[in-house]
Amino acid sequence: MSQRKAFRSAILHSIADPREVGIEASYEYFDDGLLVVEEGKVLEVGPAEQLLGRFPDAALTEYTDTLITSGFIDTHIHYPQVDIIGAYGEQLLQWLETYTFPAERKFEDPAHASSRAQLFLSELLRNGTTTALVFGTVHKQSIDAFFTEAEKLNLRMIAGKVMMDRNAPEYLCDTPETAYSDSKELIERWHGKGRLHYAVTPRFAPTSTPEQLALAGKLLQEYPGLYMHTHISENKQEIEWVRELFPERKGYLDVYDHHGLIGERSVFAHGVHLCDEECRRLGETGSAVSFCPTSNLFLGSGLLDLDKLEEHGVRVGLGTDVGAGTSFSQLQSLNEAYKVLQLQGKKLDPFKALYLATLGGARSLYLDDRIGNLQPGKDADFVVLDYNATPLIGHRIGQASSLMEKLFALMILGDDRAVKATYAAGVCRHQK
Repeated sequence: MSQRKAFRSAILHSIADPREVGIEASYEYFDDGLLVVEEGKVLEVGPAEQLLGRFPDAALTEYTDTLITSGFIDTHIHYPQVDIIGAYGEQLLQWLETYTFPAERKFEDPAHASSRAQLFLSELLRNGTTTALVFGTVHKQSIDAFFTEAEKLNLRMIAGKVMMDRNAPEYLCDTPETAYSDSKELIERWHGKGRLHYAVTPRFAPTSTPEQLALAGKLLQEYPGLYMHTHISENKQEIEWVRELFPERKGYLDVYDHHGLIGERSVFAHGVHLCDEECRRLGETGSAVSFCPTSNLFLGSGLLDLDKLEEHGVRVGLGTDVGAGTSFSQLQSLNEAYKVLQLQGKKLDPFKALYLATLGGARSLYLDDRIGNLQPGKDADFVVLDYNATPLIGHRIGQASSLMEKLFALMILGDDRAVKATYAAGVCRHQK
């Protein structure tokens, strides 16, 4: 039997969407809190003075000038693009040709894939991210390498082999049949193993033939519980291209809809230029959009209208979209998300921001029964944020007169330096 552990710190976690219940009812906060963990799960969370006496034998770790919250959830990221983060000067379609495809070619080599998977997971943990929805490459060895490394760390991760049979370099193309058979093999090897999940992953509509998209839909029918992960409406040039390639469909989303690729556990990255009808359809089918602010700004793609998506009942999580995204840190994602909304005359409340980075992401992934906050029974995935991470953060938080101000300061000024420790299933996987 594993030993009980207890962690003492200020503790904050999201328990509901502020849009649905109001800000004050959306979170729980304990100024002097205790998080009790057993066998990788949260056993109890609450005021330290009430819980310390109930768990006298728990191994106690005390943190000072810190804030514990649930691990961050990244709903869209490309692990093979760690080599090209911060690459200069292109918009989406040119970015793929100039940087992405040459970088992804190298994942044909299992040793290369393994080394990048290790680096990628290390960066996620350094930034407090404990779950991510991850693109691999077209090579099945990219996913074998990724899941092998994630399994060693007992992380809850979702990933899939890219399906791409046209409009890409020949060296990166599969066929409808090989994409189907390779994906099937990977599903049977990895889906549901430990805390791992598989995502059927057509890159985006322009790089898959209708035949391949139909087989992607067939996989979802054959294996209930799979994820579907792709891109949509990121860039206006991309949307025009989809219209040219699929003139028989009424729009970008309809391409995916026609092939049975929308619904629960279907996550569409970006969605910057969705029309009202597409938002309505995503909402009614339980599909999700990943809001990727650092990428949308870096590639000049546009500003996501968060209110429009939520008015139509679309589930929204937060994504870094590394490597077009410019940071693994979800604190940095929230910094940019705040600015994206400001440019539209709107605001992102810090407690709503916390929801997007944690429970909102879990709901997007239909994993909110397991992750997303620190309620008893959930996986003990959490991050310890350092109020003195930098001299400036320490100074600014020292001036704060409310929890909201402290949280906002961390969100605007914080990055990987603000992460003191990251725990996955109750085990410390990163410590500063």
